[in-house]
Amino acid sequence: MSVKVALFIGSLRKGSLNRKLAKALQKLGPQDWQYDEIEFADLPLYNQDIADPFPESAKELKRRIEAADAVIFVTPEYNRSVPGGLKNAIDWASRPLGENSFAGKPTLVSGASPGNISTAVAQQHLRVMLGYLDAPALGQPEVFISFQPEDLITDDGDVTVDDTREFLREVMSEFAVFVERVTTSAEAARGEGVGAA
Repeated sequence: MSVKVALFIGSLRKGSLNRKLAKALQKLGPQDWQYDEIEFADLPLYNQDIADPFPESAKELKRRIEAADAVIFVTPEYNRSVPGGLKNAIDWASRPLGENSFAGKPTLVSGASPGNISTAVAQQHLRVMLGYLDAPALGQPEVFISFQPEDLITDDGDVTVDDTREFLREVMSEFAVFVERVTTSAEAARGEGVGAA
């Protein structure tokens, strides 16, 4: 099943560990999937006073999420939570009221850090947000990548440790199954399944 994926990389830094992880996930995922990296550095800070009329940059953000079949988040952990820029993008995409662009989108939550617990707390916060936004997240396997050794993943997304490479391949395989299951369930609920009247 060909899938278009909206890809959010929580770090704005060009050479970030999470950008390397995002490239690795793309390389190890289904070959026919297409990825659209959603950039959000230029979004204004969410403020209801400037939300009417809705900013063009936020409209474009929403269009690209809505055009995707699934969403992958690859995030660092800042002060035991997600980076402010990523949270801001999520806030814009969920508004205006009743026009949440994430609704129904199957999601993968992942992240990398040099620390031993990786991005576990940030990912938990992100999962709480996604639960509220009705964006089902893959529960297992969880993807907490501790970036050791320092060259675990190259700038091009090549994984240098065999066990990590196979784990990430398994993650993407499980996510593919999850995306198909969520999509099929949604189609059946709308009466679009095989044999629907």
